[in-house]
Amino acid sequence: MLFFRSRAVKELDALIEEMKQYLQNNYKSLAHDARIKLGERTEQLWQQGKLTEKEYKKYCAVYKTYTERLANYHH
Repeated sequence: MLFFRSRAVKELDALIEEMKQYLQNNYKSLAHDARIKLGERTEQLWQQGKLTEKEYKKYCAVYKTYTERLANYHH
């Protein structure tokens, strides 16, 4: 169990929780926006060197999962 999480990881986890809340409340438009923000922020943090390769792959997988889940949703 990890007791220390970087600010980058905490930020991405918060975005995921936000997206989950939107989905639970059936706010698919906001969930879609949060998913896009998650993908963009993951790439930014990776480019800045604030994520390890393992963390980067984990958040890319989460992004891909939610991309597939929201694939049939259009604004």
